[in-house]
Amino acid sequence: MAGNSSVNPADEFEQKIRRRMTNPLETNPLINAPHGNIPNTPLASATIAFLLGGVFVFGLYASMNDISATASLLTYQLGFFIAAWAFFHWAEFAVTAGWNFEKCSVDSYLLDNGSMYHIANGTALMEYLLSRHFWPSSKSWPYVSLLGMTLVIFGQTLRSTAMIHASTNFSHTVAFRKRDAHRLVTDGVYRWFRHPSYAGFYYWALGTQLVLQNPVTFIFFSVLLWRFFYYRTQAEEKALVQFFGDEYRTYRGRVGTKIPFVP
Repeated sequence: MAGNSSVNPADEFEQKIRRRMTNPLETNPLINAPHGNIPNTPLASATIAFLLGGVFVFGLYASMNDISATASLLTYQLGFFIAAWAFFHWAEFAVTAGWNFEKCSVDSYLLDNGSMYHIANGTALMEYLLSRHFWPSSKSWPYVSLLGMTLVIFGQTLRSTAMIHASTNFSHTVAFRKRDAHRLVTDGVYRWFRHPSYAGFYYWALGTQLVLQNPVTFIFFSVLLWRFFYYRTQAEEKALVQFFGDEYRTYRGRVGTKIPFVP
């Protein structure tokens, strides 16, 4: 006669909680805790990915079909900008989840990226919509938009490639403490760009303004991004010199940032 085994409901509940905490779908980074403004849960991440996917498809459709005949403001330029913006944020999370999972969280989408980032993008949209409505001829330079699209694709490819190649050595925030596994990456795209993820975002962002043919925000973005990356690289490189000493000094002397006026 087989004996009956009973499981304490409290123990069973605790086991389920433990299994959930170790679930690979949970993104609890070992480094840099999430800001907490967006719930760091699989549901929140899935919802954001779904919304970004929808925005990307809408923008891509508008870009490829140029539906401005029925919606005068929705040109191929605005469609491309919308698609590029959605893809950028999705790619930030996807690359982090795939190659740098220990730092992955819902913040990896970079949607909680500071008020200035959203103000800059809002200003760009405002300039485009106002100039398109009142001075539509100012958006009639297709080669400028084509150059912008090329820069956006180049910048996105460079940034994502840099993040993939650096893998766990990459971080969305400046690291001021060296980890045991932290190594100096000088091969791949790092052979030509000292900070390829920064250069990639720089050219991606300026490219979006060329796509929209926004002269005011193009200048605004140029100044804002130069200021941000100039001071960011200064702080980061002080830490890298502490981490790697002469090895980094030699690398810095050999490879430039390829960002104008950022040494």
